[in-house]
Amino acid sequence: MNVAVLVPVKAFSQAKQRLTDVLTPDERSRLARHLAEGVLTSVAALDVFVVCDDDDVRVWAEEHGARALWTAELGLNGAVDDGVRSIAAEGFDHIIVSHADLPLPGSLAHVARDATATFVPDVVRNGTNVMSFPLDRPIPAAYGPGSFARHCDAARGAGLPIEIRPDMRLALDIDVAADLTHPRLREVLPPWLPTIPANPYIHRTR
Repeated sequence: MNVAVLVPVKAFSQAKQRLTDVLTPDERSRLARHLAEGVLTSVAALDVFVVCDDDDVRVWAEEHGARALWTAELGLNGAVDDGVRSIAAEGFDHIIVSHADLPLPGSLAHVARDATATFVPDVVRNGTNVMSFPLDRPIPAAYGPGSFARHCDAARGAGLPIEIRPDMRLALDIDVAADLTHPRLREVLPPWLPTIPANPYIHRTR
């Protein structure tokens, strides 16, 4: 397979708005950048593309060895679909699409499976943290609450075999304050983050 990776990255200054109660704007920006750098590093051996509509993100992506695809005013789903079309036009035959806020992305580069749609849902199997599919039968992006079921339905409609990968590391992301207290993340979050009081782990869907 000739595999590419697509990572949508919003402006760091606008990221992690649901953490406003516990992090300052600078801390949210730094955290978003830190997580995105980890994702790009984990797939550095592959061809990596970042879809964005922010000049700082574009420069950052290129500094980290990725190619930036400008997708202004398209929203998340439109930006991903536009990026998928651009990557297919370059001759790649398979793609991995990953969110940029995965704190444990070490297994990301190994998600792709030939002629198969692979999905890594979040911990409550509602959102789609990672998906991979052959570019001759692309899966339209349908992010938002319930996206995991929608993506699986789209893969079935395209006649693709489906692999649901229960990867508990890739299933973790950081959206709300409770995510910052997850026991699996204590050693990987940057030391400059403030201490967040521990709460029962509650995962919000996307």
